[in-house]
Amino acid sequence: MAWLVTVVLLAEAVGVAALNWVLGTVVDRQHMSLAGLDPSVMATSSKIGGIVFGAYFALCALVSLLVAVRDRAPAGFGRVLLISAAVVHGLLGAFAWGLVGWTAFLFMVVVLGLIVLLLMTYDRAGGPQSAAPGPAPGAGDGPATRAEPGAAPVGAGASADRTDQPWDGGDEPQDSVPPAQVTRPAPTTP
Repeated sequence: MAWLVTVVLLAEAVGVAALNWVLGTVVDRQHMSLAGLDPSVMATSSKIGGIVFGAYFALCALVSLLVAVRDRAPAGFGRVLLISAAVVHGLLGAFAWGLVGWTAFLFMVVVLGLIVLLLMTYDRAGGPQSAAPGPAPGAGDGPATRAEPGAAPVGAGASADRTDQPWDGGDEPQDSVPPAQVTRPAPTTP
């Protein structure tokens, strides 16, 4: 799945860069102007925009390639990059419907769906829950428990009574702060 996203994003990177480069070359050779703008500035900005967006989609393809190779969910900057690519494809799809037609919209929605599917199919836990380490089924009395920090070890050599809690000789442990030192909360309404 991640391999397919890698191929699609890489093809899109090459396509976007080539399209903007060709448009910049056409504007430069025809000396076209839009609202009095300099044709050379328009051609240069089209070429630079093509390179920037091509590099952006190529970087997204690299992230999905790393997901495919490592078989792990993207994390940190890579995850943010793929989420931003999904948002860009959603916006481009919305504009493509009105400006280009339904085929461009369909392509953008398919790429958006692939990116979202890539982000959703790899869970953040790192694998299925059945592969979690632990005792074998039936090997013990119940679930394994960890001792609390500072608690006395429980076993054959440990004493049954707990001496780490304040005790006044009654049946139950007492609080470590006497009631005279506890302050009551002040009312907040007038």
